Amino acid sequence: MSLSSFDIDAPQWDQSTFMGRLKHFFNITDCRTAILPDSRLDEAKALVESCRAGSVPPGTTEEQLHYAKKLYDSAFHPDTGDRMNLIGRMSFQVPGGMAITGFMLQFYRTVPAVVFWQWVNQSFNALVNYTNRNAASPITPKQIGVAYVTATSTALATAVGLNLYTKKAPPLVARWVPFAAVAAANCVNIPMMRQQEILNGIAVTDENGNKLGHSKKAAVKGITQVVVSRITMAAPGMIILPIIMQRLEKYKFMQRITYLHGPIQVMMVGVFLIFMVPAACSLFPQRCSMAVSKLEPELRDSIMSQYGDSVQHVYFNKGL
Repeated sequence: MSLSSFDIDAPQWDQSTFMGRLKHFFNITDCRTAILPDSRLDEAKALVESCRAGSVPPGTTEEQLHYAKKLYDSAFHPDTGDRMNLIGRMSFQVPGGMAITGFMLQFYRTVPAVVFWQWVNQSFNALVNYTNRNAASPITPKQIGVAYVTATSTALATAVGLNLYTKKAPPLVARWVPFAAVAAANCVNIPMMRQQEILNGIAVTDENGNKLGHSKKAAVKGITQVVVSRITMAAPGMIILPIIMQRLEKYKFMQRITYLHGPIQVMMVGVFLIFMVPAACSLFPQRCSMAVSKLEPELRDSIMSQYGDSVQHVYFNKGL
């Protein structure tokens, strides 16, 4: 079969359904792709671009094209086509997130430990948020710095404040402090890191990708969905795992291996994240849509005057 007309950008699974998106994100968040050398990723990009140009190398199979697209989607930004930094990729969320979250859950008792691990986590999150932003909206180094300091301060204030407040609370409540800090920081970190989209609007297109303008309302919708996804991603591991550990620590064999509690929590967080990273990314379509009737009056009137009723919805990349 000739592959010259193969549409490599057509999703393998229906992106309008949760299960279709789940299969897609299980595919591109595969942490094994994070250890591949840049040369292998560049080869995949070259194959994807060749296919887009209609010149598939002889002997290439459909499976090879799908794998090349998997690597491309996992490592290259959908807006710019540039290779993303390793730590900021969603394929690095499982190894990076399991280590940081595991140690946050283990070292929650003292203020210095809380401060250190919340700082590490927010540094990691800031890089992830910057890497997965909508790149059509540039952000200055000063704005990145302000976003980073604000989110980190929010996380530290929440964590330290709750840590002191829960000194006399049941032990399980204290174990949930890291999640409260992470959730609060996500509500600040992501909007701050993507403030340009909120202030100036996000680029919106019609169904065929033709640019129609910029919308602040679309930006707010997309960023809100990302915040919900990120909190959902962290929630099961950071809420359920403390309950599991509190029960396990009552057994004598666990009391004899306290030095392994940290590594055990890291591994258990990893199990949660293997499923929760793709599941949380799948909650909403990455190519987000919004009814023209819900846009700003100026943009709505502009679209209506040019296209009439032929354009009912606009589309945009909400980021991850």
